[in-house]
Amino acid sequence: MTPKRKNRLILVLLIIVGSGLAIALGAMALKENIQYYLSPLDVKAGKAPEGQTFRLAGLVANDSVKRDKNGLTVHFDITDNVETITVTYTGILPDLFREGQGIVATGKLEGVVADGKPHFMAEEVLAKHDENYMPPPVQDALDNAEKVNAERVKAAGEKTQ
Repeated sequence: MTPKRKNRLILVLLIIVGSGLAIALGAMALKENIQYYLSPLDVKAGKAPEGQTFRLAGLVANDSVKRDKNGLTVHFDITDNVETITVTYTGILPDLFREGQGIVATGKLEGVVADGKPHFMAEEVLAKHDENYMPPPVQDALDNAEKVNAERVKAAGEKTQ
C-alpha cells in the first residue's frame, strides 16, 4: 500500500468514526430530552418514568380545584374518567383553565397523597385554546380510558351472569 493510499484510508476511517460518534451523542441528547404524554391510567399502571419529567394529559376533575392562601399554589385533580391524579402547581394558570377543561401538565411524580392518589408536581400547565379543539394526548387518554372502562363493565357483567 502506498503512503498516499494509506493516508486516504486513515482519513476515511477518521471521518466514519467521527460521524458515528456525532450521531451517537446526538441520539443520547435527544433521548434525555424526550417528554412522554401519559394519562392518569398510564401513571396508575406504573408507566411513568421515575424521577423524570413527563406530561400528564387529561381533564380537570369537577369540584377538585383548591387554592392555597398564598394565591399562587393550586391543587387539583386530573382525570381520564377512569383514574385520577392529584396535581400541585405554583404559578399563574392559563386563562382558559377551569373544571372539566382538557389540559396538559408538565412535571414529575412526587409520591402519594393521603387519599392514596399519586401526587404530581406540575412545572407548567397548558389549557386547550378553542371550544372544538382537544389536544391529541388528552383525546388519546380519554379514548383509551373509555376502552378500559368498557372492558371493566363487560367483565363485571360476565361475572354476574
